[in-house]
Amino acid sequence: MNTYTRRQMLRSAAVVAAAGGSGSLWAGTAAASAAAAGTGIFAYGVASGDPFPDSVLLWTRVTPSPEALPGSGLGPEVTVGWEVAADADFRKIVARGIANASPARDHTVKVVAPRLSPGTSYWFRFTLGQSVSPVGRTRTAPAAGTPVDRLKFGVVSCANLQAGYFSSYRHLAARGDLDAVLHLGDYLYEYGPGEYQARDVVVRPHEPAHEMTQLAHYRRRHAQYKTDPDLQSLHAAAPFIVTWDDHESANDAWKGGAENHTEGAEGAWDERFAAAHQAYAEWMPVRYEPGGQLYRRLDFGSLASLSMLDLRSYRDHQAANAADPTVDSPDRSITGAAQMDWLLGNLKSTGPQWKLVGNPVMITPVRVPSSLSTAELGGVQKLMGGTTIDGAQINVDQWDGYEADQHRVISHLRDNAVKDTVFLTGDIHSGWACDIPADPATYPVTGDSVAAELVCTSVTSDNLDDIINVPPRTASVGVESAIKGANPHVKYLDFDSHGYSVLDVTPGGVRMDWYVLAERTSAGSGSTLSTSFNIAANTGKVTPAQGGLS
Repeated sequence: MNTYTRRQMLRSAAVVAAAGGSGSLWAGTAAASAAAAGTGIFAYGVASGDPFPDSVLLWTRVTPSPEALPGSGLGPEVTVGWEVAADADFRKIVARGIANASPARDHTVKVVAPRLSPGTSYWFRFTLGQSVSPVGRTRTAPAAGTPVDRLKFGVVSCANLQAGYFSSYRHLAARGDLDAVLHLGDYLYEYGPGEYQARDVVVRPHEPAHEMTQLAHYRRRHAQYKTDPDLQSLHAAAPFIVTWDDHESANDAWKGGAENHTEGAEGAWDERFAAAHQAYAEWMPVRYEPGGQLYRRLDFGSLASLSMLDLRSYRDHQAANAADPTVDSPDRSITGAAQMDWLLGNLKSTGPQWKLVGNPVMITPVRVPSSLSTAELGGVQKLMGGTTIDGAQINVDQWDGYEADQHRVISHLRDNAVKDTVFLTGDIHSGWACDIPADPATYPVTGDSVAAELVCTSVTSDNLDDIINVPPRTASVGVESAIKGANPHVKYLDFDSHGYSVLDVTPGGVRMDWYVLAERTSAGSGSTLSTSFNIAANTGKVTPAQGGLS
């Protein structure tokens, strides 16, 4: 077990003392430039992630001197201590160690706390000299094969700081019963002020005040998001399990570019993508480093496995529209060959009962009916990825735009009689509960459902009512009915709400509760339970749960 040396402790204490004392806020000329990015030694809070049965990843960011602002590349290298305890008062220390924080990693710290007990809650903190971080709570996963009665996960996606406040995170943090939080992508957004916000009103302007395209920009934007008090409280309350979607780099990203990227004016895509990945690895509590792979599997005893997908790093260019003949080409992939083989192996595994898949974009086949008005169709088009919808009217940024991969997964589930698979999805700023039919053309008369998909709505990003600028539960109601009519496997659809979801996993079933915010632009917004849907074991079908809506 690592411990401090006297020299390391004196070195860290000297750095803090020179900067203005233990835990104090930076003053003077640095204060103004740090205002948007936060102040203080541990201004960005603490976080944990990727819980294993015997370890968990811990994260923080330190500001050891006034000039060591995010993205600056300035400031000294310092030694940071960390501690994990079995109690909130840190009387029972079970692990401790040290780590370096340097400008090369934007003074972020990521360590793996080892030799922990399975299925156990712990508390953790960091120190720099005499300065002590906020305390975080984390929890390890149950041991492999251990019977587990229940797991609870917070489920969130699409949190645009310019579009509102992160009240969803505050409500999840206050629960106190979560084993982990699943963030399914769009943890932050790349746009500058005035480019993407709440019904064209910038609630909280992005910093830096322009689109992020370079490493310093991505670091500063991550830092700004990490100063949000509700996000900090949720990170301190439960471990996160994350994946990225497109806005962590640029809208509608693929392995060779993005819709929101212009070669030349914004540099080479591979350089921008690498910068986004590096900042993500530095600032997120995830077991990922640039050059490695983000897709990974976590197991929770005998109850559930969780396969977190990366659907941006390996995908081929999106088709132009639904009429594009390459939509169903076997030469195009959304996962890449290696990730697809890995996913299919996880789904066929004889391990834990429930096979949960963290899925950044929808896999359920969805057709948008042509009966919608021009305004409605335009709003749905913008909501579902900004791609052209014509002909068969599908979202080519989802699995629908990569039909060969979509069919391969669905056929694999059908042909191998795989049971208890649930895709957990974000991206689309709306709530969905869907059966995934083996054949949509024959469902439900002769076709069966091979799995289910549950989609959480956005934390703040614009929904359909925001895009077409109408009151909630007015125009969207007819659009929802039309889409459900054209897709009978879609059992629930809410195009208007902002909020969060809670996933309850038991041997008998998986249930998702959707909670909606009263007002995303209010920092103190309340939330209410909107609806609940359940997937009973061995059925692969969603049904309204008690208190839910039909």
